[in-house]
This record gives sequence, structure tokens and C-alpha cells, in this order.
Amino acid sequence: MQPNSNVSGKTDSAKDEVPELPAPPSFADVLSAQTVLRRYLAPTPLHNYPVLDAATGAEVWVKHENYLPIGAFKLRGGINFMAQMPAEQRKQGVVTASTGNHGQSVAYAARMFGVKAVISVPENANPVKLEAMRANGADVRLYGADFEQAKKHGEQVAEEEGLKFLSSGDEPALIAGVATHTLEIMQEKPDIEAIIVPVGGGSGASGASIVAKRVNPDIRTVAVCAEASPAAYLAWRDRAWREAPNRTAAEGLATGAPYMLPQSILWDLLDDFVMVSEQEMFAAVRMYLANAKTLAEPAGASALAALLRLRDELAGKKVALILSGGNISPEQLGAVLDSTG
Repeated sequence: MQPNSNVSGKTDSAKDEVPELPAPPSFADVLSAQTVLRRYLAPTPLHNYPVLDAATGAEVWVKHENYLPIGAFKLRGGINFMAQMPAEQRKQGVVTASTGNHGQSVAYAARMFGVKAVISVPENANPVKLEAMRANGADVRLYGADFEQAKKHGEQVAEEEGLKFLSSGDEPALIAGVATHTLEIMQEKPDIEAIIVPVGGGSGASGASIVAKRVNPDIRTVAVCAEASPAAYLAWRDRAWREAPNRTAAEGLATGAPYMLPQSILWDLLDDFVMVSEQEMFAAVRMYLANAKTLAEPAGASALAALLRLRDELAGKKVALILSGGNISPEQLGAVLDSTG
């Protein structure tokens, strides 16, 4: 399936060679991650909302990752990674780059396990997420206009200060950790027929695909990204590295270059990839607030926006939506509520 979009295959730069990558996590790794996470986190709720059913034409089951302590699914990966980190690396500390939710995850998990954490974030980062990272004891460093610049700065810090650089996408323990959200869905609602997952770096969608296809190969797995930041979609479509402009206001989807470990998994397992507009995400935030009485950030609401795009194809199906995060600032929420275009 091709999304309705005016995005072309041309990109700012392209390289067809996939860099050397770690081995992807297995289904057994996800089961192991669930055992680890059960020591620290309860399963998140999976709720059906008849009003959303009526609006979408599907039987909608919302996986409330916005109910986790940091308000986002990324916490699963951070805890799983830190729990497996060798003692010597824990003493050394970690540095990572983030637009917010991954950084919160690393900060929270690092505090749990007594690990020094440096987070490189863009200068325009969400203040709600910045405050949470700092409250968890992370050394937050603002650098650059976007995620790609912050990531390069984080890699430089790792080299200069002798810290381990933690990729927000190309790390198997993160993917295995976040994949437990889909494992919980399948354990609670094994008759799910489709699952829609937001994609920034791709850890959530690749993890969901590993679990869903192992449990039931007929489950339709769908990824969603922002039209304004299409790099992940382009890489999936072309089966190659693709960079693209990174202009979305949904910071959870704001990546200008793909992570190739998640992409390699998505190339094998993902069924569909949809892109949605800023206004479609904003409308989905309002729909969640009005009809599910829950707060979603635009990235977190993107799966609902994608379902509305696919309503004819998924009509009557049992569909799980990963509500990946609820970390929206008051200013962002005001802008979303005022926007009806």
C-alpha cells in the first residue's frame, strides 16, 4: 500500500549501503524483557471505546502507554537496557540523544540503576520532557536545531568523555523492551487483527512486528509517521537508507534519517506504512481527549490518525492502537485545541 502523499522518492541524501548492525532481537528476547520489566512495571491498560469504534468503523483497542511513569512507551526499552548493562559500563555512564521520550526513559532508568546519564536534546525541545529528564537526575545538554544535530553532538560527547553512546533506535535491548507492549496486547486480546504503531526511530513498530508476526502471521502490522518527516517511510519503501526534511511538530516522530536496525526488521515483517499530516494528528489528539478522556501527544495520536485514513480497509476489524505517549506541553495542547483546519 502507498500512502496518499505528495512526498517523492527524492531525498536530501541517500546511501544504499546498510551499515554493520547488531543482530535484531528475537521473540525469546522479548519474553526475557517482559520478565525483567514485570519487576518494575505493571502492564498498561488496553481499553475499548465505543465512541472511537463509531468514528473509525473498527473495533478499537487503545494500548495506553501514556499511563507509564514517564508518560511514554520508551520506558520499557530504557529499563530493559539498563537492567542488562554490564557493571563496568554502568560505572562509565551513558550518553544518548533524544527529542524527549527516549531521553526521559534513559534518565528514569539510569536513576533506578545508579548510572550517570547525559542527554543531548535539540534547543527547541518540549519543556515538559526537559523538566522530567532533569528531575530524574540526567545531565541535559541543549544542542542544535533538530534531532540529527543533537545526535551528532551526543556521539561527540561519548567520544570526548568516555561514555557509552546509546542509540535510540539501533539497540536490540531497547527494541526487545518496547516490544513488550505488543506482547501484553496479544496476551490480553489474542484475537486482534491489526496493530498500528507510530514510527520515529522505529523501535516500537519493529518490536510490535516481531511479536505480532510470531503470535499470528495474519495480523496486519501498520507503521505511521508524519508527512512532514518522511525519512522512515522512504527508507521502508525503497529498502535503503534515505534522509529527508524533518519538519513535524510531533517530536516523537521527528527524525530526518532512519535507524537501520529497526528498518531491517520492518522490511521483513511490516505490512503497511502510512503517513499522516499535522492536522490529522491534531484532530486525533482532540478525539482522544473528547472521546477517550485521555491525553495524547501528536505522535501518540498518530496511530488513531492512521486508522481514520484506513477506515475503509479496516472496517469491522479488531484494531490495536499504540498510544505511545502523552507528553504534550500546555502550549502545544492550546495550539492543538485552537487548530481545526
